[in-house]
Amino acid sequence: MNWCCIWMASGGHPAWFVLRNLVSSTKLDMGWEAHTSGAVAPVLQPWSEGKKHGGPLDVASPSLYVFWHCATRTKGLCRCAEHQEQARHLLLVDRTEVVRSSLHPVFSKVFTLDYYFEEAQKLRFEIVAQKKMTRALLLKFGRNAGKSTITVIAEDISGNNGYVELSFRAQKLDDKDLFSKSDPFLELYRVNDDQSEQLVYRTEVVKNNLSPAWEPFKVTLSSLCSGQETRPLKCLVWDYDSRGKHDFIGEFSTTYEEMQKAFGEDQAQWDCVNAKYKQKKRHYKNSGVVILADLKFYRVYSFLDYIMGGCQIHFTVAIDFTASNGDPRNSCSLHYINPFQPNEYLQALVAVGEICQDYDSDKRFSALGFGARIPPKYEVSHDFAINFNPEDDECEGIQGVVEAYQNCLPRVQLYGPTNVAPIISKVARMAAAEEHTGEASQYYILLVLTDGVVTDMADTREAIVRASHLPMSIIIVGVGNADFTDMQTLDGDDGVLRSPRGEPALRDIVQFVPFRELKSASPAALAKCVLAEVPRQVVEYYSHKELPPRGISTHTHEACPQRLGQPGVQPVSVSSTLEVP
Repeated sequence: MNWCCIWMASGGHPAWFVLRNLVSSTKLDMGWEAHTSGAVAPVLQPWSEGKKHGGPLDVASPSLYVFWHCATRTKGLCRCAEHQEQARHLLLVDRTEVVRSSLHPVFSKVFTLDYYFEEAQKLRFEIVAQKKMTRALLLKFGRNAGKSTITVIAEDISGNNGYVELSFRAQKLDDKDLFSKSDPFLELYRVNDDQSEQLVYRTEVVKNNLSPAWEPFKVTLSSLCSGQETRPLKCLVWDYDSRGKHDFIGEFSTTYEEMQKAFGEDQAQWDCVNAKYKQKKRHYKNSGVVILADLKFYRVYSFLDYIMGGCQIHFTVAIDFTASNGDPRNSCSLHYINPFQPNEYLQALVAVGEICQDYDSDKRFSALGFGARIPPKYEVSHDFAINFNPEDDECEGIQGVVEAYQNCLPRVQLYGPTNVAPIISKVARMAAAEEHTGEASQYYILLVLTDGVVTDMADTREAIVRASHLPMSIIIVGVGNADFTDMQTLDGDDGVLRSPRGEPALRDIVQFVPFRELKSASPAALAKCVLAEVPRQVVEYYSHKELPPRGISTHTHEACPQRLGQPGVQPVSVSSTLEVP
């Protein structure tokens, strides 16, 4: 999904904003305004308002630079922020064109940025004024490489989140071989704006055949035509020669738009013409005919597409209150509330919750506990609300969850055993109700914080396998120094998880992370590690269910098998291709 961001900068000062804030709301502070447009990745399109004459933008040729805050030192085009407290390394993403002699420049440059659900991505914008720059090629020690320069051709690939499957065959091609038939292959070229030609695909060679049928092939829409359906395409047919001196048979020109229309009308064939023969031979017609045997367009939806379609992330946290955590009043306890340092439970909760809360419009989160004796009868419970309101287990924001956790500790008796299957099943019931809506409207994330291996492993495996069919992901964070080896079996990274009955999980929905491996890392690094697989899991689920983002038509005339190895792929027939933005 593309984001088109219009920003207003004045005073010449650099501006910062966090990308996920733009994704999670359509109205930002400090004069920023966000607008949506249907496509694939965050796209930023700037304009600027200058101040009075003589201000910072009183220059002949302003342009704007976009910098990406690097979490770690990286090689490449990096520079530091001006202020010492912002001394972070920045990666130059790109810059706009130069708008000459204008104090109110409107920049046409569009930036496409990779979007990461699990990170708070900080961008910096700087408006500068300079004349056109050229880049000379440099030798190893900084000396110019003669008069050589480098030209970089950049393309806007926004909206090109799909690929095309094409299948060509030919009839009655010219025979270029003396003692056998031609060995034809086909090359497909894209014609660029400067009229240069870029090879898009080369088929295999079909031996000794004047009416070959080449294997179907897939190319992205951006590779095929830069997302412009009217961009000229050129197809060349050759007779293969093992020495590399291939004989030219003929060529034809078309566009992707023309290919779609012709295929829909069963007229997708072109004369394969050799220009030299056409000039020399009076009655020359062609050197054969090339036929478009099949054309399919596949729309690839991203995690951001679903979020922008209105899909909400429902976040639930489940906290281990078993006795193995230690007495909360003891400083050695994993549940000890240190006024100066949050315990591991709180660190993991806040790091993950602060990312997830930006994807839930009401900012209310279910907070559950397991393994404790709870009032008033002090019976053991494995799915109790830590706010002690069984009718409404939700808390206001992450801070509300933190406060409920701190208030819960002195009121419960830590006990056992470590059973998590009841809570997985409870969240799964909510996810099952959502599944029946037939829309990509709500996805459930369950964060389980535990200090040891689960006791009900068989029941847990069974619950996870059932949940793999639902819009749900499970994140398990192992707190403390226990041996979590057995917990790795729940994470399907090393193989497909199976229930005790042998039923395989439909999807890998579990991510297990031992907190001790990230104990010294920043909260952002912890959240990134824990949440990295969620976008794939969301796309994988809705792809399997053949559910597009809300607001996008699902009309198809030709069904194609969906495979989990192709997350986010939706087949679109020729007639509906034209409706896809």
